[in-house]
Amino acid sequence: MADTYTPPRVWTHDAENGGKFAAVNRPTAGAREERDLPVGTHPLQLYSLATPNGVKATIMLEELLEAGHEDAQYDAWLINISKGDQFTSGFVAVNPNSKIPALLDRRGAEPVRVFESGAILLYLAEQFGAFLPSDEAKRAEMLGWLFWQVGSAPFIGGGFGHFYAYAPEKYEYPINRYAMETKRLFDVADQRLAQTRYLAGDEYTIADMAAFPWIAPFVEGTIYNDARTFLSIDEYEHVGRWVGELAQRPAVQRGRIVNKNWGDEDQQLPERHSADDFAGKRL
Repeated sequence: MADTYTPPRVWTHDAENGGKFAAVNRPTAGAREERDLPVGTHPLQLYSLATPNGVKATIMLEELLEAGHEDAQYDAWLINISKGDQFTSGFVAVNPNSKIPALLDRRGAEPVRVFESGAILLYLAEQFGAFLPSDEAKRAEMLGWLFWQVGSAPFIGGGFGHFYAYAPEKYEYPINRYAMETKRLFDVADQRLAQTRYLAGDEYTIADMAAFPWIAPFVEGTIYNDARTFLSIDEYEHVGRWVGELAQRPAVQRGRIVNKNWGDEDQQLPERHSADDFAGKRL
């Protein structure tokens, strides 16, 4: 590199430095604005955005409905993270970490809040007895792949995605570091999917729902500019097969457009309150 950065003895926040999300990112937690969250008529209230982490939750909810679990009817409300909606008092009350997605389950006497995408998937799977193996060994295998994805996402998003696509300046070292790790993770998935139909084995589970929203956009070339070419994603044949299969599932197709407010209008559904909301949408 042309310049070498020498860290100060004590770090301080520079609001002018941080790239695309500099305006909303701060080193502090808590609400910045008093504002209640909207509440709909269904038992489950989802507050989210159609980023990969948000899509995990909407795919799961749509899969539950597809499987006949009518108690999984939900309202999905848009949280615009670029405008700081995640820092309102209502949202912080549901997720003190101010990250999407966040779920409020109002089926019982007292509402139950669930935050973190992996926790939402596991909570819903346990509540509805779906997409979660009952066999102890298969359940352990599934949990391994679920948390493999949860632990991997920061390397792919905050690591590779940030330095390759969002950082105000491009630097060789962090791009190389996170490109290597992203490709290693794709290779892990590719080797596994060479052996099994789904990540946890021959059964479609929440592990697949967790990984798909992160992996599919690389295969389809819709994330981080030209990352598909840069990372030679075509090399991962078995990942491509798995993505193609999951992308054809009706619930996955619906879940991918819920809380989406960018792109083609017929592929956006900023809010979802009933199955009728998908009418006229291109899935």
